[in-house]
Amino acid sequence: MKASEIRELSLEEKQQNLGDLKEEIFNLRFQHEIGQLENPQKLKWIRRDMARIKTVINESF
Repeated sequence: MKASEIRELSLEEKQQNLGDLKEEIFNLRFQHEIGQLENPQKLKWIRRDMARIKTVINESF
């Protein structure tokens, strides 16, 4: 998700996306520990998306 796309969302949508990403990263870390994660790069991508959302939220304050 690009920062420009994130900026177009409402605050509630940004927070919802952030919550969804937190849940997804929890599940991916669990899969990684038991060796079922097919693409370990997905963890990196999700962490970056979370950082983008947090940055855009903080820009508005």
